[in-house]
Amino acid sequence: MIEREMKIEVPGAGTVSAIEMRPEGAKAMLVFAHGAGAGMRHAWMEAMARELAETRVVTLRYQFPYMERVPRGKPDRPAVAIAAVRAAVKAARDADPSLSLFAGGKSFGGRMTSTAAAEGELPGVRGIVFFGFPLHPPGQPGTKRAEHLARVTVPMLFLQGTRDELADLKLLRPICKGLEERATLHVVEGADHSFKLLKKSGKTDAQAKRELAETVAEWMRGYA
Repeated sequence: MIEREMKIEVPGAGTVSAIEMRPEGAKAMLVFAHGAGAGMRHAWMEAMARELAETRVVTLRYQFPYMERVPRGKPDRPAVAIAAVRAAVKAARDADPSLSLFAGGKSFGGRMTSTAAAEGELPGVRGIVFFGFPLHPPGQPGTKRAEHLARVTVPMLFLQGTRDELADLKLLRPICKGLEERATLHVVEGADHSFKLLKKSGKTDAQAKRELAETVAEWMRGYA
């Protein structure tokens, strides 16, 4: 496996860091954005990228501009985050046009990716992957954050835990149903927003990550 660091220029927001992890024999690439509270080097992001590599999926992890600032500030405004998503997608497409291209991310990163797609096509992207779509703040059920999904034209894969406090499945299931064939919902029983499992589940967090990676790879093959 080859791992390389790179820089991506985000118009109007400077340069951000990125890491490409490329296994042998890969057919697809995921432009993989981090969540609001942790960057691309977070242990969960690193572990998930390695699990995806085991399924022969290349990942391009990248930082949103606010993660590059010292001290780190609040998450970027949507316009800046969208610019970062578009720049990362272009960098991935330029790096290897032969790979089937997908985009998405953890929580905030996935939502910003779909927001970018809703405001205009992400050239070359065949689908969007959400590792825990943040439908609403904890303890504040609502669906406003999902309104833009109706304008996304590519297939979407929602990976959600049954204990996710940021996505009440009673609200998310009807949203996915309303998106019809564009949406696929995969539920991880007993997982929270970070896909951590209770000990009584009989499964480990590592097994949950493996399940996520295998689900993503299988879904991608359907759109490759």
